[in-house]
Amino acid sequence: MTSFLSGLIRRSKATAYRIFDIQLKAIQPLSPSLCRYVFSGEDVRLMSTLAPDQRVKVFFPSPSGQPPKLPKDGQWQQARRNLAAAHTPPMRTYTLRSLDRETGEVAIDFVLHGVNGPASAWATQARIGDCLQMVAPNLVYRGDPGGYEWKLPQAVKRVLLVGDETALPAIGGILEQLAETQPELPVEAFIEVPLQADCLALSHSPATHLHWLPRDLLRCDHGHAMSHAVRELATLPSTVAPAAVKLEEVDIEQRILWELASGESNEFYAWVAGESATVMDIRRYLIKERGLDRNSLTLMGYWRAGRSFE
Repeated sequence: MTSFLSGLIRRSKATAYRIFDIQLKAIQPLSPSLCRYVFSGEDVRLMSTLAPDQRVKVFFPSPSGQPPKLPKDGQWQQARRNLAAAHTPPMRTYTLRSLDRETGEVAIDFVLHGVNGPASAWATQARIGDCLQMVAPNLVYRGDPGGYEWKLPQAVKRVLLVGDETALPAIGGILEQLAETQPELPVEAFIEVPLQADCLALSHSPATHLHWLPRDLLRCDHGHAMSHAVRELATLPSTVAPAAVKLEEVDIEQRILWELASGESNEFYAWVAGESATVMDIRRYLIKERGLDRNSLTLMGYWRAGRSFE
């Protein structure tokens, strides 16, 4: 059988996502609260990403201290469920910050917040050479693997980006992409971070107005600066009196808030991500009080205070 036909068969059987073996190559501190971890591995050359907010899952050492070693095919979920608790690698979701297939390197930015979970413990104690596993899009998969929500409407004329430090990697990637592809598009970005020293020099277009919201300088609790920025600082579309929109409540203690824009003809587009209660508050304001079209809003509760999501 020719290599061409073999390649077609492999592609037809490829899964959208697969597990990649990765090894820590470099640790690059970005600020007091943020650090970039660069991983390498031959597998990385078969990794793919379709958007700047591409989500991946990372497996950390199990409670027994053993590095993760799950099968790379589509059966990894069942294999993980079959493991004893002491040997089950904890899993967390991150944004893929950069991917270089030529060098076989992939980078993820971590928020540093002490040793209060398996991911933060690993990040605090990480050493060059540490081995992990990552679930990411498979390059040889022919379809769209999903796992990203940055989908800019073709008719868009103005963009609003709002997030906390957990959304910073995605917003940073989005700003970089817009600077390359649509540098004239007006963008407002509001990023809430723990400290003034966490305000990074992000690359962005001249048409972007980037606003940092450091909680230590503003002397506010988590999420308050984001909510205030949307209400008082952001340039929102002029709307008529809000209609009597029925807005169902989302039980953020039981499930993740995740609502995606769907209007391809919308001239205004907002991408909001962060702690679930804060995003819920922004959701109510934009839809109930300002009467904005839900089809122009992507609203994502990346995390919930006091809880862990895989």
